[in-house]
Amino acid sequence: MDNISMLFIFVPILSLILLALNLLLAPHLPYEAKVSAYECGYVALPGQTRSTFQIQFYLVAILFLVFDLEILLILPIAVSLYQVGTFGFSVAVIFFIVLTIGFVLEIGSGAINISTSANH
Repeated sequence: MDNISMLFIFVPILSLILLALNLLLAPHLPYEAKVSAYECGYVALPGQTRSTFQIQFYLVAILFLVFDLEILLILPIAVSLYQVGTFGFSVAVIFFIVLTIGFVLEIGSGAINISTSANH
């Protein structure tokens, strides 16, 4: 049996065993911090599917993902900077300039500003 077929057999079995152990052995005692409002604005009440929340939570999360993925695209250039030469370096600098302009525009439009008052 090769490694890949062993992986496709062993990982699902192991995950099911660990999930079953978690269901059997984990304590199910909700306390005040567990049922308080999450960081995203949802209130953890049984049977409640939606509640009012601020859209800024989603906006910050989406902006984080966009900028995080854009920074991740720079990793290959950073690893192979000696091989890509001046052209690759100039492409990375242009990419950083565009990324910085986008970040400044997001700050300027107020998308990243999270106000603590309930009026906004």
